[in-house]
Amino acid sequence: MTNFRFCIGFTVFILVAARLTGIAQRLHGLDGTVVAHQPASTKKYIGSPSLAILPNGVYVASHDFFGPESSEWVQAVTHVYQSGDKGKSWQKLAEIEGAFWSKLFVHRNSLYLIGPDRHHGTLLIRKSEDGGKTWTKPVNRENGLLLAGEYHCAPTPVIEYNNRLWRAMETAHGPVRQWGRRYGTFMMSAPVDADLLRADSWLSSNMLPFDSTYLDGNFTGWLEGNAVVAPDSGIVNILRVDDKTTPEEKAAVVRIDREGKTASFDPSAGFLPFPGGSKKFTIRYDPVSRTYWSLVNYIPSDIKTLYPRKNPATIRNTMALAISRDLKSWDIVKVLLQHPDVERHGFQYVDWQFESEDIIWLCRTAAEDGMGGARNNHDANFLTFHRIKAFRNLLK
Repeated sequence: MTNFRFCIGFTVFILVAARLTGIAQRLHGLDGTVVAHQPASTKKYIGSPSLAILPNGVYVASHDFFGPESSEWVQAVTHVYQSGDKGKSWQKLAEIEGAFWSKLFVHRNSLYLIGPDRHHGTLLIRKSEDGGKTWTKPVNRENGLLLAGEYHCAPTPVIEYNNRLWRAMETAHGPVRQWGRRYGTFMMSAPVDADLLRADSWLSSNMLPFDSTYLDGNFTGWLEGNAVVAPDSGIVNILRVDDKTTPEEKAAVVRIDREGKTASFDPSAGFLPFPGGSKKFTIRYDPVSRTYWSLVNYIPSDIKTLYPRKNPATIRNTMALAISRDLKSWDIVKVLLQHPDVERHGFQYVDWQFESEDIIWLCRTAAEDGMGGARNNHDANFLTFHRIKAFRNLLK
């Protein structure tokens, strides 16, 4: 079913050299819009795209900043934007201090933002009643401080199932203070009618720590999990997997019991092939097509041939749409963006939503900007917005 529509002819972005001021610019060479731009010379880079649709149809987007001139290790900064014209133009709404790796989501007509306050920080949740202009200030366990300590996550879905909200998380308390090895995975959940700003509304499952024996000793980390309802109606946490020893990328599937108390993992069956599984991905289920969808940093076979020894997690120059009926086998149905340069071009950390017949998506983009381009493919200089029209037609 694979349909590889490579965009090798995709040209570099050509933007005016002037700094963007929040007014979206059309991109040259692809159907997309710039939400934000940060020149590499500032040594602050765009991270953690998050996207939500308000009940009135307005889009809300957010991103944080990382890099040597950012405050990511102290109190990270997140910017919030809105679009009232279906993503054609964007306006900055708010600047939040103390929000990193954070996810926007809508529940009971209110907008929330959940994530740590800094790189490996305390987990906070904020609420906005005016579409993202103003936010509550987490101070204690009654108004948004959920978990004190060192935590990790990405803007992956907060989903509703079995009268609860579910959100995958990682601890960063591992005994080995090293990326990947320090992360343990767990699931948080809360009743749908609870006050989400109260810490006692949330239940955390047991934590499953990093285990160096997984994958015959080649396992080097799992992170950025997705809460997903499986075909058997159980909740699972599907995580990005770091394994530098094989070209086949993987995901890990952790089972969660219906009450949200117990997480379990079978290393003999829990690692599955997943295109783009060594980078962050988001999985959502579409009940109309009865299909799971994901936007992934897939690595085409020609790129694998060109870079046989390159760590798959560092190859981010292709963004593709993938589908699965059973969460076990995945097919690429469309390549969305691709650039032949793997070193300084990247389309990554996508967050996305279904909107009627379309998929709308937000991307952390590293590309040429007329100002020296991105520092590398990881350290993005753009936040870009895109649309896949009539996505279900790709199943035909």
